[in-house]
Amino acid sequence: MTKQNEQITLAPVPQEELAIFKTECQEAFMKGLQDSFPEAEDPTEMGPVPSDEDYEQLNAKESVVRQLVLNGERIGGVVLQINNDTQRNEVDFLYTKANVHGKGLGTKAWEAIEAAFPETEVWELHTPYFEKRNIHFYVNKCGFKIVEFNHKGNPGPNVEGEEPESDEEYEFFRFEKVMVKVSSES
Repeated sequence: MTKQNEQITLAPVPQEELAIFKTECQEAFMKGLQDSFPEAEDPTEMGPVPSDEDYEQLNAKESVVRQLVLNGERIGGVVLQINNDTQRNEVDFLYTKANVHGKGLGTKAWEAIEAAFPETEVWELHTPYFEKRNIHFYVNKCGFKIVEFNHKGNPGPNVEGEEPESDEEYEFFRFEKVMVKVSSES
C-alpha cells in the first residue's frame, strides 16, 4: 500500500535514459494488450506498441516527456503535447510500471500532471476501445468524458489519408477533460 502523503513528481527524462523510457512505455502498453487478449497469439510478433516510428514521430513534434517519480524511483512516464497558444493539451502516452498497478498511484500521477500544467483548459487523449482498465481510469478516476468514437468510418484527424487494414485498427475513444478555473474574484 502507498502512504497517503506520498507525492509523485514529474521530472525530465535524462537524455541517456530516453531509450530505457521508450522500452518501459512499450512494455506497459504491450502488457495492456496481452491482458486484453490473453487468448491471442504472441502480440509481440506484431512489433512494439507504440511502434518505434510512432514514438520517434512524437519526439519530432517537440513533445514534453516526463518521468513519474516516487521516492526517487521512476514508476512511469508521460508524453504530452502542450499548446501554449490554445492550452488545449494532449496526452500521447501515460504509463505506470506493472509493479505499481492497483495502488492508486495512477490517480496521483494524473493529479501531478494537472498540477504541473495549471494553465491547461482542455486535456485530450485517445485510448483503444478494448482497454477497459484505461477507460475506467480516465472516466471514473480522472474525470474525463468520452466525446468521440473513432473507427474506420470516422478515423479522426490523426489518420486522414491512411487506409486502415481492419476496423479494429482504428477503434479508439477520444476523451476530453475540461478544466474548471477557480475565479479569484468573489
